[in-house]
Amino acid sequence: MTWLPSALAAVVLLGGYLGLLARRPAGLPPWPAWRTGLWAAGALTVAAALAPPLAEATTTDHRAHMAQHLLLGMYAPLGLVAAAPVRLALGSLPTSGARRLSALLRSGPLRVLAHPVVAAVLNVGAMVLLYLTPLHERAAESPALTAVVLLHFLLAGWLYTWAVAGPDPAPHRPGLPLRLGVLVVAAGTHAYVAKALYARAVDGHHHGGTAHAEAGAQLMYYGGDGAEVLLAVMLLVGWYHRSRPRPLSPRAPARGGAPAGA
Repeated sequence: MTWLPSALAAVVLLGGYLGLLARRPAGLPPWPAWRTGLWAAGALTVAAALAPPLAEATTTDHRAHMAQHLLLGMYAPLGLVAAAPVRLALGSLPTSGARRLSALLRSGPLRVLAHPVVAAVLNVGAMVLLYLTPLHERAAESPALTAVVLLHFLLAGWLYTWAVAGPDPAPHRPGLPLRLGVLVVAAGTHAYVAKALYARAVDGHHHGGTAHAEAGAQLMYYGGDGAEVLLAVMLLVGWYHRSRPRPLSPRAPARGGAPAGA
């Protein structure tokens, strides 16, 4: 294996975000440095998951495979979504580009895909299909299928994280109760799959070594819990900030039409 996929992912993700940041008009408020830092952390997490030291180990060690799954599908999306790339793009693109992006956000297909229930099915449902059917063994024997699975991990995890707790504009996003309910159900499904894999390993129904399979299932269980707790915190913090009443600007007109403080 080479470093090309890892390096390419880092260059594309970091370069795209920093390129938008460089085009941000001077008249807009400064972009928060912590958001840029979160994007860099997410991009480097993707690069680490694809780097040869981990990618090569996934062919023989179930623990490495689960670590790659967690990094790509659960931890990297937290940083990439919290960095608010859509909000950055809307402020940095030319007017025509920003309008096209706004139209895309309001389009029917994206509205369906970005619904938390649909996003959860694409994310967690695909995980059930991969690990509880022979698809996992077939993917391990096919580099092309492995690449498709890894790309799906990242994109589905990104979409799910954005649908549940993204800070970016998302027309028609459901309210907090539904998103929180989806998060709880998805977390329970993830835990069920991890327990099923552990039971298979204990019973000896795994193609790899039993000890590695058990450890991989445990990593999936506890590592998934950590990511889901962070996602829940992200959801609740975002909801709190959006629900807080914002003070009127000194120049904002009062209810009667006169400037505030006049």
